[in-house]
Amino acid sequence: MMVAVARLRPPAALVGGALVGLSLPPLGSWPMAVAGVCLLGWSLADRPARSRMGLGMLAGIGQFSISLAWAIQFNTAGYVALLLVEAGFVAVACALVPPTRGRVPGLVGALVLAEFARESWPFGGLPLGGIALGQMDGPLGLTARLGGPLLVVGVTVLAGASLAALLPGMQYREGERPRDGEKTTTADAGTPRRDRTQRPSQPAVAVAGIAAVSALAVIAAVAPNGTGSRGEKAAGAPRPIAVAIVQGGGARGLDQLEVPASVVLAAAVRETRQVPRGVQLILWPEDVVGLSGPFVGSGAERQLASIARSHHATLVAGVTYPVGATRFRNEIVALSPAGRLVATFEKVHRVPFGEYVPDRGFFEHFANLSDIPRDAIPGTGSGMITTPAGRFAVLVSYEDFFSNRGLSGVRAGGKILLVPTNTSSYSSSQAPAQELAASKLQAIEEGRYLLQASPTGYSAIIDSDGNVRSRTSLSVPAVIRATVPLLSARTWYEMVGDTPVLLAATVLLVGGWAAALSRRRRNRAER
Repeated sequence: MMVAVARLRPPAALVGGALVGLSLPPLGSWPMAVAGVCLLGWSLADRPARSRMGLGMLAGIGQFSISLAWAIQFNTAGYVALLLVEAGFVAVACALVPPTRGRVPGLVGALVLAEFARESWPFGGLPLGGIALGQMDGPLGLTARLGGPLLVVGVTVLAGASLAALLPGMQYREGERPRDGEKTTTADAGTPRRDRTQRPSQPAVAVAGIAAVSALAVIAAVAPNGTGSRGEKAAGAPRPIAVAIVQGGGARGLDQLEVPASVVLAAAVRETRQVPRGVQLILWPEDVVGLSGPFVGSGAERQLASIARSHHATLVAGVTYPVGATRFRNEIVALSPAGRLVATFEKVHRVPFGEYVPDRGFFEHFANLSDIPRDAIPGTGSGMITTPAGRFAVLVSYEDFFSNRGLSGVRAGGKILLVPTNTSSYSSSQAPAQELAASKLQAIEEGRYLLQASPTGYSAIIDSDGNVRSRTSLSVPAVIRATVPLLSARTWYEMVGDTPVLLAATVLLVGGWAAALSRRRRNRAER
């Protein structure tokens, strides 16, 4: 019986990670992540550090092999490398989890800190494929307005780890646990060793954990979100503006070399003709205007100015153009109803191996980099732009996955989030669906409406509760129109950022180990 339980741990960890991966859009639903963490937490119980690291690696492989499957399209070897790096964060986190008492808070703290590290390193981090993106359609997603994506990760892990505390299993008695690397053999079958015992469930720990998750979910549900909050009422009714999002449509799974820039621009111009008078803001996607030289003084600037004047609306559009032989700019420009260029923002957070190649001289020995001949010049702004239609916080494409970019623009005064993006090179719906989840997360975090524009979808309007009010289909031409409020109320997350959650995660991890070591010392003293 004991050996049978031990043999279930690796598949439990792998399946647990796979359930987390399947919880992300477009595949599954939010409870799958809770179930997945439950299996992982159960598998880690009473295992030595080396074993916990291996089980964590299996869980990470299960999660990211599914949630990052979009990367296979671009480079199989790169997908494998990416998978192993991202799974490594889960492996290290699990190695740091206390094996006995204190395992529940330790697992929460370790996985939150691992997610923070994963979103920061290497090359600026990779939030895609993370737990939080799978929670946007469930009650735990709203906790983002209290503590951002890291709190969403924390409450999800706490829910799963608390359920794992209800499951009985096998343990070594304190003081008799095998050293790291000691193997369990089939000799244990049928003859339980005297240093093994049945590990009871921990209902008190489970009840406390579930109570904490429930309390945070309830607080988040009633916390100010920028609509109808005390701060918004004090400032008076928010001013609404009429907006239009333009999606030109077209084939997906093609790179910029396969689709001429003129075709993309023509599609956007054609659909903009469907925008009626009275709209105050027209949003175009990222790099919908591809030029061979600077935007200012170009024919494209005159064309966009004419469109803004004819609609008497502010036009926000993405522009790219080369700078010399090795660099290019990725900018968002805003033209006033009078046709004047009133704001420019340059993308800050670039896509590694997509918009630039870090350590190009090193990686060119291992891969053909001809598809990325130029590196994007990084911007330095907050992301907030001021236009006649209002002040907007701009997150360009990949920046949508990083909470600090939303914080930056809103803290600078942005009252609506704008996400001009371009996911046309992805042939499947996985990356666009995860980006839509990231947009929901940003809207909840900042208590702002969010407008997302993509050449081939998804384009969407999301309210400050993370609800999708309108959304296009992939590939089809479309125009979304709506009236949305310019909000100014502050969420708790916008006020405090990630620091409180990071401190709490550290306390939970350290506290978990303190509890485990305290129990071990007491058991030794009793003997």
